[in-house]
Amino acid sequence: MFDRRLYQNIDWLLIVALALLCTIGLSMIYSTTGGFSSLYVVQLYSVVFGVIAFLICISIDYRKLTENSHLIYLGVLALLVYVLLFGVVRGGSQRWIDLGFVNLQPSEFAKAATALVLAKLFGRFQQNYVTRTDLFIGTVLALIPILLIATQPDLGTAVALLPILFAIVFISGISMRVVGVLAMLTVLAVPITWQFVLQDYQRQRIETFLDPEQDPRGAGYQQIQARITVGSGGPWGKGFRQGTQGQLRFLPVAHNDFIFSVLAEEQGFFGVFFVLALYLFVILRSFQTARLAKDRVGTYLVVGVLAGFTFQVVYNITMSAGLAPVKGLTLPLMSYGGSSMVATLVGFGLILNARLYMEIARSCIL
Repeated sequence: MFDRRLYQNIDWLLIVALALLCTIGLSMIYSTTGGFSSLYVVQLYSVVFGVIAFLICISIDYRKLTENSHLIYLGVLALLVYVLLFGVVRGGSQRWIDLGFVNLQPSEFAKAATALVLAKLFGRFQQNYVTRTDLFIGTVLALIPILLIATQPDLGTAVALLPILFAIVFISGISMRVVGVLAMLTVLAVPITWQFVLQDYQRQRIETFLDPEQDPRGAGYQQIQARITVGSGGPWGKGFRQGTQGQLRFLPVAHNDFIFSVLAEEQGFFGVFFVLALYLFVILRSFQTARLAKDRVGTYLVVGVLAGFTFQVVYNITMSAGLAPVKGLTLPLMSYGGSSMVATLVGFGLILNARLYMEIARSCIL
């Protein structure tokens, strides 16, 4: 199943960077959960399953996947509907499917499915502009999973699908007039969203972000503790498993949403700098693949996956530093979350797939 040419042309530097991020994430989860805990073991298995999914995505030509993207997309939609009807409820949200040995979160896989179906839609023609019909269809295709996910409710993951749509539409040749109209509609939608879409706890998170001290023991607690955790690490950090905020449980969900804060506390500025450099390398290396892809479908697919990944990385890091409202968005490749890990590695399997077949095509020409 695995072509020898794939092995010869694979981007090993990107794989090494991804492996380092996964390893650092596992070490931070080990630190925050008390060693070989059940959470750590689950994450370890998630990495294994993610690697298997990654290899499968690499070995199948991305053009075959995009040709059948409507089936993948409909399958994910079916899972999202199933979650709303029969999903597991935790913390007031209905996001998971109980498979017995593990819980599956379909919303994480909606990112890759949306990127695939939009790449097929906008890549089927050779013109350098987007028709109104394509724009309308693409918007509808993105809004369906967004609305299903927001209903769970999981506004953070729902919003993470928007950069996928925006990025693909932008590079496909949308006119600046349409960009202006969309920007104006977005601004007009803000008060409507605030009044009729956001729930009370979501509005409270935004208000608390602007002034955490108004409720330091309640809604503002996470924000304040995250800032303290990040600032307490200094240049070299307190050392592995030596942090007070993460180890003594002052920082809630330290193994998940605020894994970056724990990294800053234990490894300090230089540890943070190293991780940020890894993320920047992964993003730039993937963007290079988008530029050099041999067809529009490959370019749109890589840009879509990369846009969702970049948005989530930037938002989680700024949130962990207290520079953005608290949202349930994990830090890809590092935070605890089995579905997130597998879905992220699936996305990078698609990115490396596009690069592999680009290199194979180039070597055949030479």
